[in-house]
Amino acid sequence: MLHSFQSRRMERFAVTFFLLLISIFCLADGGSIGVNYGRIANNLPSAVKVVQLLKSHGIERVKVYDSDPAVLRALSGSGIKVTVDLPNELLSSAAKMAFASTWVQRNVAAYHPSTQIEAIAVGNEVFVDPHNTTRFLVPAMKNIHQALVKYNLDSSIKVSSPIALSALQNSYPSSAGSFRPELVQTVFKPMLEFLRETGSFLMVNAYPFFAYESNSDVISLDYALFRENPGVVDAGNGLRYFSLFDAQVDAVFAAMSALKYDDIRMVVSETGWPSKGDENEIGASVENAASYNGNLVRRVLTGGGTPLRPKADLTVFLFALFNENQKTGPTSERNYGLFYPSEEKVYNIPFTVEGLKGYREDRSPVTGRVSRPVGGGRNVSASVSGQTWCVANGEAGKEKLQAALDYACGEGAADCHPIQPGSPCFDPNTLEAHAAYAFNSYYQKKGRKMGTCFFGGAAYVVSQPPKIGKCDFPTGY
Repeated sequence: MLHSFQSRRMERFAVTFFLLLISIFCLADGGSIGVNYGRIANNLPSAVKVVQLLKSHGIERVKVYDSDPAVLRALSGSGIKVTVDLPNELLSSAAKMAFASTWVQRNVAAYHPSTQIEAIAVGNEVFVDPHNTTRFLVPAMKNIHQALVKYNLDSSIKVSSPIALSALQNSYPSSAGSFRPELVQTVFKPMLEFLRETGSFLMVNAYPFFAYESNSDVISLDYALFRENPGVVDAGNGLRYFSLFDAQVDAVFAAMSALKYDDIRMVVSETGWPSKGDENEIGASVENAASYNGNLVRRVLTGGGTPLRPKADLTVFLFALFNENQKTGPTSERNYGLFYPSEEKVYNIPFTVEGLKGYREDRSPVTGRVSRPVGGGRNVSASVSGQTWCVANGEAGKEKLQAALDYACGEGAADCHPIQPGSPCFDPNTLEAHAAYAFNSYYQKKGRKMGTCFFGGAAYVVSQPPKIGKCDFPTGY
């Protein structure tokens, strides 16, 4: 009887451990990538060709800025999940139930489920709209949802509204994130309550490019482009950030938390980096755009959340599918596209887990040659320039650290003899110290290649030699 109990316990442990390893190391368990399909241009391919383009690159989510019948018909039967938009100019009308019901019937119910509409964006960055339609936003969202209920679509289609980071009063440090006071009672509390009641999510447009462009003297380009960097410690909560994107996302999470809405999910409805800009648009280049979007795709698809919400995988929509030649404003506005209107890639990045396998961030998106990225950033997708080390992320938690340590010392073939009892690096006898040694051994054996110091978020790269106890970390094999 005892033997049987022990066997069952070991079987349960083996299954749990196996599933944990899968959650840490399997790319398929990550977040999701979509694209924004803007059409402010006079030279774009037909909607039918666009759908073929999306499918040929494995892009499974698309967000549009209206509900154009030609686009929705073209997406029918494609299997691509769609987010449609009710434009800002219709918010006042949608605040009346009759209009909202008719709009949903004509623009959603008429196409779903053949066209797999999964969400409706009610307005876009409404708070910065010069037409001042903010007061209509929450009533319009509620009416659109009630119309979905009427057509039995509310369980499959969610309602939200993309906000800009300018809706925050404070965004730095991330832990101090807060919404603008004049919007809290009038908009954010009722909107977040609505999102909670309907099981929906907050849409956020986040652009590290704008922050970098305005503060390039204090913000590292490596930090903005997801390249290896020492990180920035949030003085408010002690968390270390290795990307400006994560810091911006966590500022919004902190703002929601301050209002007691920690349970609301987030979708990054827009983010991107321009491939061309005016002289004063610092950082706008093909190489930097390729680095930002390519590294972002890797970061999302390999899973793991932000430092503040480590278990929250993200859905992220890249902006934008095409360069749009009729957009106004600075040159960058017309050069966020992943593709030219000819359907040729502006630069080569992956969009899927499969595409990540052969991806090199340091390969020139223009010539295809491997070279140092523009802007002085370190080359981190092949072997990292200069000496770096891999250490354990104590914020990952004991369970994840232990599973990653077991992998590194087992299948990973790290040299873990020095951390065995009686060996030189056994002390200090802590999980984090042993994990750090094993992770670094694995990282150095793999030639310090991009992705070999991650372990599902349980590790990160540092540029200063770590010292734990009296043990020196290996620097190469």
